[in-house]
Amino acid sequence: MKSTLTPETSLPQQVVQQTVFPILFAISFSHLLNDTMQSLIPAIYPLLKTSFRLDFAQIGLITLTNQLTASILQPFVGFYTDKKPQPYALVLGMGFTLIGLLLLSRAGSFPLMLLAVGLVGVGSSIFHPEASRMAHLASGAGAEWRSRCFNWVAMRVVLWGPF
Repeated sequence: MKSTLTPETSLPQQVVQQTVFPILFAISFSHLLNDTMQSLIPAIYPLLKTSFRLDFAQIGLITLTNQLTASILQPFVGFYTDKKPQPYALVLGMGFTLIGLLLLSRAGSFPLMLLAVGLVGVGSSIFHPEASRMAHLASGAGAEWRSRCFNWVAMRVVLWGPF
């Protein structure tokens, strides 16, 4: 049995005619926080290496875990949320990131560290697709350039990350 969406079964989507700046700024600020927390992982590699006496292979596994969960998982989450929007994904994604960072601060072993880094990555992969959709919707009809401030924030994090 093939399921198709008809106009009767599809969800109505309201188009905002004007930019909703408070929502756009809140999402952009949340994006800034999320990406800052994500960039925290590579910044603490030296601390992790000395505190836990890790070798470069273990640091590489931390990076692999972070990238697999944050970058590889994100398109799959985006594919799902494109079909079924999940506004609570913003909170859920930030929650995963928070739990991952708290767990990382208390991690006493390497496997627990990998789990914590994985949770941070999962949080990021859940957050980004829905936040991008919300930023686009808050930009209003014909104002795609305003949703670019959402992406502009991410580039600032890349520049300010080393500090």
